Amino acid sequence: MISGIAILFIALAAAVVLAADALLLIFACILCAILFYKLSEILARRFHMKRTVALVIVVAALLGIIGIGGWAMAPEIAEQSSKLAQEVPAAVERLKTTVEQHPIMKRVVAELPPPEQIVKQMGEMVPNAGLFFGGVIGALGNIVIILFVGMYFAASPHTYTAGVIRLIPKARRSRAREVQQELGNTLASWLLGKSASMLIVGAATSIGLSLLGVPLALILGIIAGLLDFIPYLGPIMAGVPAVLLALSISPDLALYTVLLFLGIQLIEGYALQPLIEAKAVDLPPALVIVMQLVFGTLFGFAGVALATPLAATLSVLVRMLYIEDILDDRPAQKRSR
Repeated sequence: MISGIAILFIALAAAVVLAADALLLIFACILCAILFYKLSEILARRFHMKRTVALVIVVAALLGIIGIGGWAMAPEIAEQSSKLAQEVPAAVERLKTTVEQHPIMKRVVAELPPPEQIVKQMGEMVPNAGLFFGGVIGALGNIVIILFVGMYFAASPHTYTAGVIRLIPKARRSRAREVQQELGNTLASWLLGKSASMLIVGAATSIGLSLLGVPLALILGIIAGLLDFIPYLGPIMAGVPAVLLALSISPDLALYTVLLFLGIQLIEGYALQPLIEAKAVDLPPALVIVMQLVFGTLFGFAGVALATPLAATLSVLVRMLYIEDILDDRPAQKRSR
């Protein structure tokens, strides 16, 4: 029996490693389904309608916003994207030339790769950003898969959750439902708060960069909003191209751009993030960064992007299944029940 369990564990670990991309894609689909379900549930409760009708309205509204917004801003986004690809290497070259004038920094710059290689390395991150398929077409394919599978999951979630519960022994099914419900509530609260935070950060960044006079403010704001999904590392990744472009104009503008990003992150960290964590799960910053490093090493950029919801999921499972059930260390309120 011990040999069989060992072989089963090794086979399961190998399956997880070999099918990591597919598992991350499935997890992204589940996150999308939870978001759709929560939004449709709120809409159905607020306007007293069936949840399936509310789900159709939510999906139609989302597709409409994306379609109309993309149609209205597509030319400007495409133009700014192409300009950004041209301006970043030029800004890196100007920065390198300026820094080389200082003897202390000259040795550091000598170790840096040429701007063309830096841009190439940044471009190589795009295929790794895909969860299952690679490249730009693959990224679009991932989005389509996540949206459609998320809609199917959200349309009839009980079909899938009941199937998972049936795999649990009958004596533990009640507890499994509690864990499942807690996971859903935690991830739903985190997703709603994070979505609002991403919109606020993206809009504030675009407006702030426009007021400062930094070029390509719209595309830089969109990048900042999307990368805000990744705590701590995302704002740094979004701020680098903005600071480089500002530095190509003047050092003072680069300083103001850095202060703008710091101000937005301070507001998010001390105002928005506590609201998210109050209704979701309070994850220590060190734990989130460690999870990003671990999942990033194992699964690439997709692991970094999904590290926080994965950490929230593991936190709930450890708390409920290990601390409360195995160690019998439950809060006083639960003990009284």
